Amino acid sequence: MSAPNVREVRVRWTGEGTVFEGGPDGGPTITLDSDVEKGPSPTHLLLIALAGCMAVDVKMILEKSRVPLESIEVEAVGVRAESAPRRFLSITLTYELRGPEDEHEARLQRALDLSRDKYCSVLHSLDPGIEIELRVVRV
Repeated sequence: MSAPNVREVRVRWTGEGTVFEGGPDGGPTITLDSDVEKGPSPTHLLLIALAGCMAVDVKMILEKSRVPLESIEVEAVGVRAESAPRRFLSITLTYELRGPEDEHEARLQRALDLSRDKYCSVLHSLDPGIEIELRVVRV
């Protein structure tokens, strides 16, 4: 058993093309595919991880701030370099929110800022040179 602050996963080639399966030992697995036929590619998974991490942060911070939230959806769009290693140069996260009213704008902005600046471990594990933009759309 690993320490609480250690995360461990295993990725295994399925024997088919660029298809791999992975996840924590004894936990659920996901399929990833660089060709994006059987599952998301590793770079798609990175965007999913970032969007998911920040969505969880924002949801939890809004709940603690007693801001009503009916739904939250985050779209992540990453722009990659043209040449190897084709890293992300910029990522735009668009939060589509239902629930918070205009009167909660300051608390919503605080939740976004706290996630970006303090809490999102996925974001803080990325290269700090990646330009990150946050947008909010009320639905």
